[in-house]
Amino acid sequence: MAPTLYDEKPEPGDLIEIDRGNYQHWAVYIGDGFVVHLAPPSEVPGAGASSMMSVMHDKAKVKKEELWDVVGSDKWCINNILDEKCDPRPVDLILKEAKEMVGAELPYCVFRGNCGHFATELRYGKAESRQVRQAVKAGVGMGVAAVVGFGIVALAGAFFGSGKKEKKEYQ
Repeated sequence: MAPTLYDEKPEPGDLIEIDRGNYQHWAVYIGDGFVVHLAPPSEVPGAGASSMMSVMHDKAKVKKEELWDVVGSDKWCINNILDEKCDPRPVDLILKEAKEMVGAELPYCVFRGNCGHFATELRYGKAESRQVRQAVKAGVGMGVAAVVGFGIVALAGAFFGSGKKEKKEYQ
């Protein structure tokens, strides 16, 4: 059973980690039951394996949604993943930038610009996704065939993507 706000009480600026089964989705809690997150078109609660299609998207939208609409029936937790390594930015700055970005369409890349990068950049001013590191390590352990297959998907995205390099703007 998913926790309730009585079990976990996020504070504005906290990172919310949502377990989607085969990956983690990340959001920033902005208060009053709402989060801001970067969502490719396939990112929906309970999407399961179909959410892996996000590797085929090169754009994602910044959304403000109720925490429970984003979580659905998935497990979630507060995970300020880099607090031991980095100082969080001031909460008012995190919230201001998160709210200003709502509705923006940003470049999306599983390796360089995913929901984890988005959330950590808002909280710490540093975009980092530990999932990417873990996936690379797991890929090495899974063998060459898995890495080659994943590489082909990434290569296809590079060749068939928009080809334009876009600058992230947070204003």
